[in-house]
Amino acid sequence: MNHIEIYTDGACKGNPGPGGWGVLLKSGATEKELFGGELGTTNNRMEMTAVIEALLALKRPCEVTLHLDSQYVLKGITEWLPGWKAKGWRTAAKQPVKNADLWQKLDALVASSGHKIDWRWVRGHAGDPGNERADALANMGVERALGRR
Repeated sequence: MNHIEIYTDGACKGNPGPGGWGVLLKSGATEKELFGGELGTTNNRMEMTAVIEALLALKRPCEVTLHLDSQYVLKGITEWLPGWKAKGWRTAAKQPVKNADLWQKLDALVASSGHKIDWRWVRGHAGDPGNERADALANMGVERALGRR
């Protein structure tokens, strides 16, 4: 299995508002950058979209180290997801899970991809070069959504 380092980030100007997502994929000396955006979205949706787009970009099963600065996505995928599924996509407070469409997409992608994923939280805006680049790409996604790029 190829080892891939992935850095993801989301950005939103207003919450909700125009948002963007960014991905930096690194395999050895090779790097690939992806970004995109939407007009009416939230920061959490953009954080999740970045992870989904990153995993969709991999064409075969990989050993992935996925760096993200979103506690929401990290805890959702590593802790909360089994409970949500068991409760019919309801929270412990019996409310519908926010962003269930993206959680279901991410869950199916992780389950069917064959990737071995090591989920790693990194503090945002703290000088980590991969996270800083993913953040810059997410902001480029906002600009694209606004028609400026």
